[in-house]
Amino acid sequence: MYLILLVGILTVFLILERTMSLSKLTLDKISLNENLFSMLLRGDIKQAIAFCDSRPTPLTNTLKSGLVQVMNKRPDEEVQVAMDAAVLRETPRLEGWTSFLAVFGNVSVLIGLFGTIVGLIRSFSGVAEADAATKAARLSLGISEALNCTAFGLLVAIVAIVSFGFFQIKIGRAINDMLESSMNLMNLIVSNRDKIKY
Repeated sequence: MYLILLVGILTVFLILERTMSLSKLTLDKISLNENLFSMLLRGDIKQAIAFCDSRPTPLTNTLKSGLVQVMNKRPDEEVQVAMDAAVLRETPRLEGWTSFLAVFGNVSVLIGLFGTIVGLIRSFSGVAEADAATKAARLSLGISEALNCTAFGLLVAIVAIVSFGFFQIKIGRAINDMLESSMNLMNLIVSNRDKIKY
């Protein structure tokens, strides 16, 4: 039970950490693109880079890496490569320790089952040594302890696995936002290079 409790505490800690981290690392893509792209349409690339610097998230860092290449008058291919490299660099920041939620989900089930087996072994050996009057009480107590281990392990597993799935969806959306925004930025730069003030 104490091992499952430890896994449960780690699970709750990781859920809180991921919730706070992902809220800091993600932005509203639509409002960001509107602000940033309007600066680029005015040709003000320095203001666009400063805008990205003021909100350091994986999305703005990706776009900034492309804008820096544009400011250095690099060809379109290098701009795209810089943004692709930024997506690869920023993805682990979004993922963090999320995969451990899946590990905790599996481990808590296994610990719960182990506790169940140990509880059953104890109860049956206690019954073998007990007198006739206390056999039923010892057996009931051991089975109750064993089933509590299973239930507690399953509870922690359900919380960990459901949160893992939820965070995977959020991280996947954030990665898609980085890829989509970098493609939109690339298209905007290619069609408006003549307006950009260096």
